[in-house]
Amino acid sequence: MSNRKNTVDPILLSLVGILVFGGFLVFSSASLGLLARDGASFSSVAFSQFFFGIVGGCIAMFLTSNLHYRHWRKYAFYIFLGSCIISLLVFIPALGFSHGGATRWVAIAGFTFQPAELLKLGFVIYMATWLSGVHKKISTIKHGTLPFLGLLAIPAAILLAQPDTDNFLIMAVAATAMFLTAGGRWRDIVALFFTAVLLLVILAFSRDYIMDRFTAFLDPSIDPQGSSYQIRQSLIAIGSGGVTGRGFGQSIQKFEYLPEPIGDSIFAVYAEEFGFIGVTALITLLSIFTFRGYRVATEARDLFGMLLVVGFMTLIVFQAFLNIASMLGMAPISGIPLPFISHGGTALLATLAAVGIVLNVSKHRRVRR
Repeated sequence: MSNRKNTVDPILLSLVGILVFGGFLVFSSASLGLLARDGASFSSVAFSQFFFGIVGGCIAMFLTSNLHYRHWRKYAFYIFLGSCIISLLVFIPALGFSHGGATRWVAIAGFTFQPAELLKLGFVIYMATWLSGVHKKISTIKHGTLPFLGLLAIPAAILLAQPDTDNFLIMAVAATAMFLTAGGRWRDIVALFFTAVLLLVILAFSRDYIMDRFTAFLDPSIDPQGSSYQIRQSLIAIGSGGVTGRGFGQSIQKFEYLPEPIGDSIFAVYAEEFGFIGVTALITLLSIFTFRGYRVATEARDLFGMLLVVGFMTLIVFQAFLNIASMLGMAPISGIPLPFISHGGTALLATLAAVGIVLNVSKHRRVRR
């Protein structure tokens, strides 16, 4: 027998609080590296991260955690459509903002945000709605695999044109996890995997930056001042941390050496300052966060709630461990931020909004006596 629990998962909520608070401290330390770089403003970056990312994100998490998750199903199509339209704004010359050779941001009246973060939310909500509606036929090619590929092709067209291969990869992994949860066949996923690998190879030969990432991953010494520069500097920072780290605020690599010390390289700054012990603590926190999140999925009252949690948790967890793996040289450099810690007000706000939905599902989950 089961009963209804009217409070959110306290352990999951506590973990999020620790990650957000601790993440801002790490971000503050990493931001000091900006002081040594031309045109960088520590106050403006910290202000944006704190008020838009943390304060705005906490408000978003509060709202989504108190809105019954089943309401998202009613408006899933419009949410997804709206997120797609907003994502297309990057292609309008007057609005699209470019950085590092990619146009992934929209700038309006001095305010800059990354629409892909909203697209990820809209996509998971709509995918959960569709899968929960057709799960009885999901094992068929006609009603399952082909429509699944069709839905996945929409964000693929938008993101790969920017180009934003990293965020599309994260969305594809989350969608695949949801597809399997809904009853999709493993043999279809295996076939799709090999097809995706083939497409990735073709994409690598057509886009130099992807090929550079793979060659640097396979041989970090191949271009020490070019494609291999970031991974080499990251490994130097991590190695310098030793067992206990240099100490909070004492990173050397964040000054001049590490590219994007507050972005995708922030884990290297953290590892240099807190060492192996600190890295172990962070990975342990993320692992417990992962376990508690997926546990909420197993206790969801319906398939829609389960799919929402699987989708959002996979988005967050896969991105976190992919970022860490790339900084350790265990995966190609991804260029994606570390959730809860890296700079990016839009990313943090979207992440906390997603966590709020997971918390709401936990509020209504089945609990065994």
